[in-house]
Amino acid sequence: MGIYLAPVIFFGLIILFASFFVVKQETAAIIERFGKFHGVKHSGLHLKLPVIDQIAKRLNLRIQQLDVMIDTKTLDNVFIKMKISVQYQVIRNQVGDAFYRLENPENQITSFVFDVVRAEVPKLKLDDVFVRKDDIAVAVKSELQEAMNSYGYDIIKALVTDIDPDEQVKHAMNRINAAEREKTAAEYESEAQRIRIVAVAKAEAESKKLQGQGIADQRREIAKGLEESVRMLNNVDINSHEASALIVVTQHYDTLHSVGASNRSNLVLLPNSPTAASGMLNDLVVAMTTANTVGEATKGKYPDPPQKETGF
Repeated sequence: MGIYLAPVIFFGLIILFASFFVVKQETAAIIERFGKFHGVKHSGLHLKLPVIDQIAKRLNLRIQQLDVMIDTKTLDNVFIKMKISVQYQVIRNQVGDAFYRLENPENQITSFVFDVVRAEVPKLKLDDVFVRKDDIAVAVKSELQEAMNSYGYDIIKALVTDIDPDEQVKHAMNRINAAEREKTAAEYESEAQRIRIVAVAKAEAESKKLQGQGIADQRREIAKGLEESVRMLNNVDINSHEASALIVVTQHYDTLHSVGASNRSNLVLLPNSPTAASGMLNDLVVAMTTANTVGEATKGKYPDPPQKETGF
């Protein structure tokens, strides 16, 4: 009797321990009895009938992500690769539907994503795809939410995580961006150059103005000095012609001295004989006399300009 009792007790303990099972947090266990759905067990320690009840599947209730790569074409005939990331989750009170109604939920989600993206992207140009990628993501989520809810899946979020145009298109876009930046840089550089030229021109104009004022003041003072010199020479009984000759000779030799003293002067050929200044003075006097004679001869030959009548 004891010999047969020991195996029975042993197998009984095995069956007893096999009746208990543990379900982890954020996990659901599908229980089948004789191959038919019996119930869902969530996290914790549970008991099932040995041999009769079986754990058909343990489903993950956490948020999962599925990345879908899609090749499609835009409105302006540019082929692009898009990466759509879909975050989904098994609905807690629809675990049975999630397990029994879909054989492969990831393939089903991928099919819906392909359908939506290939319906939306061909309506947009390449630049608009980048700008309106959030609208594409919203369309994907809306379509998936409506389709997958009845199968026990909740679509948390859909994201357009990557848009990759053809390599030639990317190179062309980079060249366009580089050319646009070079154009902007050239415009700024031209504006800076214009500002510099205007500033230099203004400074040069101001310099010329001041230089002209200085020359005018210098000549005014020279004229005053010459007038004073002539007056002093007249006081010692030297006539105007002799005084002018003396002043011209003095200025002539002062000029020669200034030219010779400067080490930055170029080659200048000037008459330096004692009669050179006198000759220049005679030429000047002859020119002035001729001008006065011509002026007197032509005086009166041309009518005076008409006077404007003024009435009071």
